[in-house]
Amino acid sequence: VQLQASGGGLVQAGGSLRLSCAASGRTFSSVGMGWFRQAPGKEREFVAAISGNGGSINYADSVKGRFTISRDNAKNMVYLQMHSLKPEDTAVYYCAASFDDLIWTATSRYAYWGQGTQVTVSS
Repeated sequence: VQLQASGGGLVQAGGSLRLSCAASGRTFSSVGMGWFRQAPGKEREFVAAISGNGGSINYADSVKGRFTISRDNAKNMVYLQMHSLKPEDTAVYYCAASFDDLIWTATSRYAYWGQGTQVTVSS
């Protein structure tokens, strides 16, 4: 599986962005997908994850109610819609594909990673 994230940019606090992740590979619909982020000087952290059929979803507490993860298996795409952005959301955002169809919060459970897209939220 190869992943390509896009959609990052500079936005003011309170604004919105939608990140996209394009995946290659015939097994896309059978793997869980996640979004992670990494701010300068910090460890990569879990943001959201979705199972292969979209039936299971999990969010980090810090983004619940503001971010929405979704996927379109027909297009091999995963999305992260972000609303009410805060300066603390500033980070490089990565999409990742799990080893299996389950959803995980740990980076070690993800086999493939995209290159990352920068999100900067100004105050």
